[in-house]
Amino acid sequence: MDDDIKTHVTDPAAGEASPPAPDAGARAPSVAEGGTPVEGSALSQEELDELTPEIVKALKTVYDPEIPADIFELGLIYNIDIADDRLVSILMTLTAPGCPVAGEMPIWVENAVSAVAGVSGCKATITFDPPWDQSRMSDEARLALNMF
Repeated sequence: MDDDIKTHVTDPAAGEASPPAPDAGARAPSVAEGGTPVEGSALSQEELDELTPEIVKALKTVYDPEIPADIFELGLIYNIDIADDRLVSILMTLTAPGCPVAGEMPIWVENAVSAVAGVSGCKATITFDPPWDQSRMSDEARLALNMF
């Protein structure tokens, strides 16, 4: 995935996981409240660590109707960026350029991520560079699709 990701979202195909969600009820401190500064961001590391697993959880609710695996585990999410105003930008792809839900899936992603507490909104953009291939899928997706 892109080295500029301001979160701990990682490539599921590499077998890496996002950090665990913080304790419920606790709010991550901002930089002004003593949170850990992150270079190039007004949000603290703790705030990013709080938002990241919730964003991933939201992405895992979005499925391609033709494939019984979520878009995160399929490796369709290339980049997640959380701006200082908590607007989330998602760079994603589709399994094929002619995907019948190409016009709808970014809206599904935007709706799912925008519903996360603490997120001010979401903009999903589709790219085909690099093109998606099966190597981007996590073991979970491979298991769901019986592709071992």
